[in-house]
Amino acid sequence: MLITIADVLTPEELARCRARLDAAEWVDGNITSGHQAARAKNNEQIPEDSAAARDIGAAIMQALSAHPIFMSAALPQHVFPPLFNRYGAGHRFGAHIDNAIRQHRQSGARMRTDLSATLFVAGPDEYDGGELVIEDNFGTQRVKLPAGHLVLYPASSLHHVTEVTRGQRMGAFFWIQSMIRDDGQRRVLWDMDQAIQQLTSAVPDHPSLVSLTGTYHNLLRRWADV
Repeated sequence: MLITIADVLTPEELARCRARLDAAEWVDGNITSGHQAARAKNNEQIPEDSAAARDIGAAIMQALSAHPIFMSAALPQHVFPPLFNRYGAGHRFGAHIDNAIRQHRQSGARMRTDLSATLFVAGPDEYDGGELVIEDNFGTQRVKLPAGHLVLYPASSLHHVTEVTRGQRMGAFFWIQSMIRDDGQRRVLWDMDQAIQQLTSAVPDHPSLVSLTGTYHNLLRRWADV
């Protein structure tokens, strides 16, 4: 499933992150590429071991841990620390599929990439082109979100970033190992959780809420890989 999440960062948090990114050192984006991606990738990144990457990444991780939609949709077990990229005029990222396993450079820890995420730091009025195009069983989606918004999608999806023709596209990207490996099962749990929340809001004393909530947790218990 593909889900967009609004306002992961507040305007104040976004301004702090943006100022730090604008002042950071940027290098060739292929420092984190696998063989396939390196053939298609043309952008810039901040080194993942830099102080800027660690500090901004920690702020994003804190915001995500408190965001109910992200937690419900991803059901995260592990989150790879956010990385940061930017695309200037002429930059693009050709069609590719993200590596199934990522290894953290400092700790050496490995994790499975069930979900990919992009958090937009530059607003859509700041650049032309630069759309994230995602192809999967939900069809082809073209994503270009306001600053502070995030898109979450299966890491197994074929995707690419179209060429930027004006301005700079800037964002954070990272991966999630979910407690629920299967995308279809995650979708069932997401739909059920949204229904429970809507019913709780509309009819908080409805007797079916206890049963539905119990069924949600029993499915989570059956499917979780922890």
